[in-house]
Amino acid sequence: MAGKRFTSTTVDIEGREETRVVELPSFTPDAWGDGAGLSIVGTSALRADGVEKATGRARYTSDVRQSGMLHAVILRSSIASGKITSLDIGGALAVTGVRDVLTALPGITRGGLPLFDRTIRYAGQPIAAVCADTEEAAREALRAIRVTYERMPHAVTAADALADHAPRVRGDNDNRPDDSPRTLERGDIDRGLAESDVVVRAEYRTPVALHTALEPHGSVAEWEDDRLTVWEATQGIFMIREHLARAFAIPMSHVRVIMQYMGGGFGAKNGAGPHSYVAAAFARRIGQPVRCINDREAEQMDAGNRPATVQRVTIGAKRDGTLTVISVDADVPIGIGGWEGGPGQIYHEVYRCPNVRTVDRYVYINASAMASFRAPGHVEGAFGLERAMDELARELKLDPLKLRTINYATLDQKKNRPYSAKHLDLCYDLGAERFGWSNRQASNETHQGARSSLRRGFGMATQIWGGGGGPPAYATVRINSDGSADVLTGTQDLGTGARTIFAQIAAESLGFALDQVRVVLGDTERTPLTGNSWGSITTASVGPAVRMAGEDARRSLLEAAGELMKAEPSALDVRDGVIRAPGGTQTMTVHDLMDSLGDVMIIGNGSRGPNPDGISLSAFGAQFAEVEVDIETGIVRVLRIVAAHDSGRIVNPALAESQLHGGIIQGLGYALFEERVMDRALGIPMNPTMHDYKIPTMMDIPDIDAFFVGGADTMANHIGAKGLAEPPIIPTAPAIANAVADAIGRPVREIPLTPWRVLYAMRDERP
Repeated sequence: MAGKRFTSTTVDIEGREETRVVELPSFTPDAWGDGAGLSIVGTSALRADGVEKATGRARYTSDVRQSGMLHAVILRSSIASGKITSLDIGGALAVTGVRDVLTALPGITRGGLPLFDRTIRYAGQPIAAVCADTEEAAREALRAIRVTYERMPHAVTAADALADHAPRVRGDNDNRPDDSPRTLERGDIDRGLAESDVVVRAEYRTPVALHTALEPHGSVAEWEDDRLTVWEATQGIFMIREHLARAFAIPMSHVRVIMQYMGGGFGAKNGAGPHSYVAAAFARRIGQPVRCINDREAEQMDAGNRPATVQRVTIGAKRDGTLTVISVDADVPIGIGGWEGGPGQIYHEVYRCPNVRTVDRYVYINASAMASFRAPGHVEGAFGLERAMDELARELKLDPLKLRTINYATLDQKKNRPYSAKHLDLCYDLGAERFGWSNRQASNETHQGARSSLRRGFGMATQIWGGGGGPPAYATVRINSDGSADVLTGTQDLGTGARTIFAQIAAESLGFALDQVRVVLGDTERTPLTGNSWGSITTASVGPAVRMAGEDARRSLLEAAGELMKAEPSALDVRDGVIRAPGGTQTMTVHDLMDSLGDVMIIGNGSRGPNPDGISLSAFGAQFAEVEVDIETGIVRVLRIVAAHDSGRIVNPALAESQLHGGIIQGLGYALFEERVMDRALGIPMNPTMHDYKIPTMMDIPDIDAFFVGGADTMANHIGAKGLAEPPIIPTAPAIANAVADAIGRPVREIPLTPWRVLYAMRDERP
């Protein structure tokens, strides 16, 4: 009887555990352990696309120019709530160069709502679109459209939306999704409180943060008969294909999606958006290619966000620091929709505690929908949890790091099962050593500024994240007649270096030199399927498929070499593109072998196998921060951050450290500057530009010492890698906030830490 070909497995994607049925790989290579003797994987190889990016040859979506291409722009609502009573497009159609105006897209929805709806639910909502010969003409036509609204009451805060007689944002009875509140509990909270010697109760607030990627959302669409080609800035080419095929009622085989280079996504570019549908709809109606790229204001108003939270936290412990209870009741205003990722999950995961309860209360408000944003939920939750831990440490008169080590969890607390590997203790030890944590008070006295108003503070925080990856992910390796190799896989490079990493994995598994390998990705027509690049799973998902395809091709290569060299294939080896017989008695280059074979292409196939049963796959980390606070002005300056992370095998240290730096800088912005500010009376964003929405500049970036601990996690997958893109943002803001609280000697319970918030915190008040 043949063995089972399909099996079920679970995959953790941004806190959501999904069950999937997957095809078992035809074979599984031996795992690359720490002693595997790898020569290419683990080195800081130069970026495969570095020259293209440095010279400007890299072609982003906004660089695509097709013959006869037209330009589309989207008209957006200027009010937060109401109805359109009239929409006069006559002036727009009269503008020279205008080709078409869209006021409806029947059957196309966004978040369950019609795309061009006459009911207005938030400022910035798409209500029409114009297509013209030039972008300038399209924008002129946009200004010529006359819209009349009937205004209605709005709610742009959770408190307003939950109040009695609040306006109904989506027609729901109480402005809550069907599964809100979402409650998760283990143990007995009342018993935990009764057993506590010390209890801290506090409310923590985090802001709405905007993705603010350098490249805005955009799409170029072109039809050829009933076949659609789309160039899209996306984290998921196959998801875009699926969305467009469904929207335009054509087979997925008739949709091609291309994404070669991308200027950041951070979770906001996972699926098709209004720009995608508008470009494709106009292109079909007019019969010419159409480009639709968000301007910055549209990007900041309606391309997703990290939602705000209000977290009411209760945490208790025995006098020796042993946690007895953790509880959080959180309000999460998600806008008019989006994925419901709340702060509660991390409260269950990080520390050993028998009694934990979380309530995530999602609320619809009259604002644009949230979207996944680099470690959604965990970033917000880490601020509340880690600040509460520091306040508890102060009440217990314990070192904050000591409190965390006392409550170190050796098992997954939420699922009650072991981790594939966990080196958080090393993160604590090595991070504290490199930071000088035990000597921080002496350092404070030594470096106290000449100005009496300057105060130094030190803080730290912990991180946990999934990122174990999983299926589906497929790859093909082709060895060409000249001895070069192509790696084909349907993932996308978001700027993180996926091309380079997969080239390294393929070269290692083939036995080729790195310059013999080229990676082809970002094209649904040329490559086999993989999933979205989200949840820090790309390397851990696609990497094993690439390695397996390389191993498969290598086996066929050595079988062919065995025929020509009169040797057993199993006795042959290949390294740096040279095939060797035992003892070096015979050698042959791959180029010569393929030349001898003639018109033969050796092909290897690989796929990502299931995850191990009963095991939790997680990445861990700890960060330490030193800050300087001017107690007269409230200005915070971050001086240095030490970050120690456990993410399994590091395929390319230089690229991995770059990911750590990027996440830390983004977390610094979340801690100090970034927040969407809404006019509560008008219901509109007050800072929808990169001028008014503050992100860190080079002047704000501190000294960063970021490094990795541990090694290959071979239980997670056979290349030993786990996620590292999202983990570094998780502990950054709480580490900085803890340091500021240490500096001013007062609790810090709201970010961003703008000067006025710091001054209010020093008076134990809220702004």
